[in-house]
Amino acid sequence: MGPWFDILKRHRVMRASAAAVFLYGFSGAATSPYQSMIAIKELGMSDGGYAALALAAALANVFMAIGVGMISDRFQSYRRPLIFVSCFGILGFGLVWAFPSVTTFTIAILGPLALFHAMNSMLFGNVRAHSARFDPEEARIANALMRIMISLSWVLMPGAVGLLLAGRDSMVFAYLIAAVVALGIFLTVTFWMEPDTKTRPIEITPRPAALHDLRRIIAPRLLLRVLGIALISQVLHVNAALLPLVVTGSAQGQTADVGFLVGLVAVIEVIFMVFWSRVTRTLRITTALLICSALYLAYLGAIAAATAPWHIYVASCIAGFAAAGIISLPISYLLDLISDRPGLSASLLAVNVFLGGGLGAAMFGIGTTFGGYGLAAVLSGIAGCVGAGLVMALEWKTP
Repeated sequence: MGPWFDILKRHRVMRASAAAVFLYGFSGAATSPYQSMIAIKELGMSDGGYAALALAAALANVFMAIGVGMISDRFQSYRRPLIFVSCFGILGFGLVWAFPSVTTFTIAILGPLALFHAMNSMLFGNVRAHSARFDPEEARIANALMRIMISLSWVLMPGAVGLLLAGRDSMVFAYLIAAVVALGIFLTVTFWMEPDTKTRPIEITPRPAALHDLRRIIAPRLLLRVLGIALISQVLHVNAALLPLVVTGSAQGQTADVGFLVGLVAVIEVIFMVFWSRVTRTLRITTALLICSALYLAYLGAIAAATAPWHIYVASCIAGFAAAGIISLPISYLLDLISDRPGLSASLLAVNVFLGGGLGAAMFGIGTTFGGYGLAAVLSGIAGCVGAGLVMALEWKTP
């Protein structure tokens, strides 16, 4: 682990970015597990209304991430947009806590918080912009380190918030916690992250009209690669929906088993993200993604056939190992697709989340309609392998 600590010691931008992304993960982990419950059970939103809001918010996040990324590239500044975006996290989370209602919740999710969630891709873009001055080994592990920080926050925060709010009549207080965490992000970026003029990021090539950058995003060669990565990523979305249903259904487990399994997989993910980062020194990312997708297909097939909780516990060890690669490896791959536009390439992370969620919803819907949870699991795993094969085929001629 020496090089992982050395990169933090040597580069202030990595220390500040790692701290900021850790706090960003905290804000999501404090609210996301309870968001649907708060919206539907506490505020009175309908199931259909919440589903429509979630879709609209995902679209808003994609467009805002692309817009902020393009602005950052054009002005060759990443710290100032990060400061700006962090303010909207304080505003959005604070609004929901201070004025809990369906109207306020909808405005906050579609406006301030959709913009705040561009923070994730922008932090990765900031690291990508500065990593040109790192040595090759540091540049290789930088993105993996950032992803590990998010995973660590998800290991710690959901349980802590659950314990803190246990016995309360309302879970809206979680949004106050998230607002305080967003304030921490603002302070971290403002006072800890070095100004761009002091440690100049990579020099971006001459900046043509914004329309040119948009055309690069929708170019077929890039869209096919993003589609392939989204097909891989959708397995995580499908698993998130299936796991509680299978554990408490055919596996005859308890609700508590779901929490233990999520925590188990998160811990394994953190450990093996380091492994996959080291493996890609000698193994192509596309090959590693194919291996991870095949292993995740085996895991999904195992939970489809599970009839006891221990079956899923054993299978989850495979899931953690494979998910570590599926979570971390696409980040480096996507960031390299538009290497001279760090902000724009980072916005592809938001596009991937959106497409992965949509494809996952389609796999879940088709599978459960025609064959139940088991078919949904296997169909999703096969689609993930197809995505990995597509990406490998597209990169086949790349040296």
